[in-house]
Amino acid sequence: MTTTLLIVEDEPKLAQLLVDYLSRDDFACHVIGDGNTVIEWVQQHNPQFILLDLMLPNKDGISLCREIRTFSNVPIIMVTARIEEIDRLLGLELGADDYICKPFSPREVVARVKSVLRRSVGALPASEKETSFAAHQHDIVIDADKFMARVCGQELELTPIEFRLLNLLCKSPERVFSRDYLMDNVYVDNRIVSDRTVDSHIKNLRKKINHASAGKILISTVYGVGYKISF
Repeated sequence: MTTTLLIVEDEPKLAQLLVDYLSRDDFACHVIGDGNTVIEWVQQHNPQFILLDLMLPNKDGISLCREIRTFSNVPIIMVTARIEEIDRLLGLELGADDYICKPFSPREVVARVKSVLRRSVGALPASEKETSFAAHQHDIVIDADKFMARVCGQELELTPIEFRLLNLLCKSPERVFSRDYLMDNVYVDNRIVSDRTVDSHIKNLRKKINHASAGKILISTVYGVGYKISF
């Protein structure tokens, strides 16, 4: 099945290069070069993936990512020429699933898109496909095949990384997972991430769970060690 992919990039030559490489792998690509027209297009066409440049005319990628996450959990890779970690973290905190720094190899972009897609569509290792976890009258239900998580009857809007974190934590309630373990088992494409990146994803996941469960289900920080979930 063809995957519709939106490329938000204001450099025409770079955008066309990405289209050329991604089209070879059967992605149906659409290019937008102006930040003002992105939201309306996404709402109308519901792409399966977005490559989102940080620096754009009229509306930047950070603002667009924040707005998209109010109505969609479509996988997003941020593309940026800024290499400062604060920019990377800000993108991830807003719900981006990965980032790529310019200059980059188009082949790397294709590989990273495929990697994020594998995680986002529920293509998890067999060991992760126990489909549900229940406590306190089914407060948490996770269906890895459908990429769905429900807390206290409320479905959560999770990014692929947040989903994998929740899936892993719920397999062993009260177990303390170190940051190193989470990095090794959640970021399965073996990319290098920092402790602060893990903390950012945990922070967002914690906020969503606490809102849905009114504080009944908690992700706790065990200082100097890592994180655990309690029902």
